[in-house]
Amino acid sequence: MTDDTEGEIQETLDLREYESTALTQLLTLGRTTAPNLAEATGIPRARIYDVLETLSNEGYVKEIPGRPKEYEPKHPETILDRAVENRRQSFESAREEIDSFRERFVAEFGPVYERASEDVTPTEDLFHVVDVGEPSETETRRLYGSADEEIAVITKSFAYFDGVRPAFETAYDNNVPIRVLLLDPDHLSAENRGVQADVIETLQADYPDIELRFSEKSLPWRGTIVDPSMDYETGEAIMLVEEKDIPLSMRQAAVTENGSFVAGLGRYFELIWEYDSRPVSDETDGSI
Repeated sequence: MTDDTEGEIQETLDLREYESTALTQLLTLGRTTAPNLAEATGIPRARIYDVLETLSNEGYVKEIPGRPKEYEPKHPETILDRAVENRRQSFESAREEIDSFRERFVAEFGPVYERASEDVTPTEDLFHVVDVGEPSETETRRLYGSADEEIAVITKSFAYFDGVRPAFETAYDNNVPIRVLLLDPDHLSAENRGVQADVIETLQADYPDIELRFSEKSLPWRGTIVDPSMDYETGEAIMLVEEKDIPLSMRQAAVTENGSFVAGLGRYFELIWEYDSRPVSDETDGSI
């Protein structure tokens, strides 16, 4: 099996890397035990049971009671049929969640939207764009320097940390609260996982008061938000939309000082932070 095939399985079935690896190996081995599967795949034994439980809950794997318990993959046709059903159930749950939130959302933001529509601001006043690289790092450093209340960072691996570290350190020394939301390492390539682990180790060692969490799911954008306010008057942000097919050197980041826009970005950050993320372990040995 090629890496492309396994990657397609992971994406199509909405699995993490360990889960995809375990399932593809099970399809090859057939019925086996968790320790045997851990040895065959290289998945840590501390993780293998959670991985198998997830695959079982998704309906892709059958648990066979016994001493020891064994695991058997479902037929590939059954797995794909179950994936369709899982997507349908997920869609229904999402629709119910949105419908339950609709009344409060419209009540809160409807008047704001109406007021904003009465005095339309030209698009160029909403944000401006800068090239990704040194220009975007320069803007990020500026935002760190302007922060008074808080800094919220959304990033995959924080690979650009060295480029903004002096400004980051100044904000930290000025007691500005800093939170960093990183992409779960299961969603990263091996190279990016290594970069992320090194950055986390540095952050935990040198800046122990910052808060770090892993986003459980992929993030559609990343960037930095400073001083968002629900009065829609203050705050700044820089954001980069995820565009997998466009080289980083050809991409641009949006910079905004629009208080309402920054408040929306801040609200998104808070929702992911509170409901769809988990704490970063204190361990920085690559197991995170």
